[in-house]
Amino acid sequence: MSEQQHEALKPLKTWSHLAGNRRRPSEYEVVSTNLHYFTDNPERPWELDSNIPMQTWYKKYCFASPLKHDDWNAFRDPDQLVYRTYNLLQDGQESYVQGLFDQFSDRGHDQMLTREWIEKLARIYTPSRYVFHALQMGSAYIHQIAPASTITNCATYETADHLRWLTHTAYRTKELANSYPDVGFGERERDVWENDPAWQGFRELIEKALTAWDWGEAFTAINLVTKPAVEEALLQQLGSLAQSEGDTLLGLLTQAQKRDAERHRRWSSALVKMALENEANREVLQKWIAKWEPLADKAIEAYCSVFSDGENAVSEAKSASRYVREMMGL
Repeated sequence: MSEQQHEALKPLKTWSHLAGNRRRPSEYEVVSTNLHYFTDNPERPWELDSNIPMQTWYKKYCFASPLKHDDWNAFRDPDQLVYRTYNLLQDGQESYVQGLFDQFSDRGHDQMLTREWIEKLARIYTPSRYVFHALQMGSAYIHQIAPASTITNCATYETADHLRWLTHTAYRTKELANSYPDVGFGERERDVWENDPAWQGFRELIEKALTAWDWGEAFTAINLVTKPAVEEALLQQLGSLAQSEGDTLLGLLTQAQKRDAERHRRWSSALVKMALENEANREVLQKWIAKWEPLADKAIEAYCSVFSDGENAVSEAKSASRYVREMMGL
């Protein structure tokens, strides 16, 4: 056997796509990168008949997206989360939130709230589980259609976080129903979500965002426009209002959820930065933002205008939402 043949038969020390690195691959790189086999052949993504609906869907909405990059697999999560570390992180977060629920319940927190605030919670807080469920669905779609596994992973953890926000809201809804059975907690939220003027802006924004099939537009509509609007209105402004009304529990709960939102913004910002390596993508992203931003502004205006300091809440939420995109260079 020649020396050249011997070299060719030497076993690799890691996966072939990482073998060229001059350092040992991290756990994140080993378990997160280049996992999507459907990207190997854009003409037959799932190695099936090229004309079946799933094939044509991915060809159109993933590979034919106007958002282009030579190597989406080069994307890396700034936090480098993997399933193991995500669960460790959020186990701590859930222990903290459950501790809040237990401590405030033991103190009789809900019984100390004013009747006026309780009725307002039934209008502007407990219906938010519809919002969080829609964000969960939107993130799950990005997870499914994204052109790289490292993007999919970030969207997966984001989906799980939105489910956590939803369950937190559902838990509080039941607690409030136990304390105030005559208000309609757990019974009237769908009617409020579908008919109350405060929610119709967010309902329109989210229902339309869930029909953005192109993976790049879905990412833009959900992560760059809808989520900042939701987070600045429902987490920041509602959380601040709750604190001023003596509802410390809701204020602390929204703060815990904002920690997740900050991580979502970090990976979204990193993906935007990578996309802008192709200068043509700037116009693509700005066009999508121009399409979705008016709906987000309308949603913020309808929701925050019912606050006691509505005009200021609207202004702050809209400015902060735009600032998220400005910090990403858009």
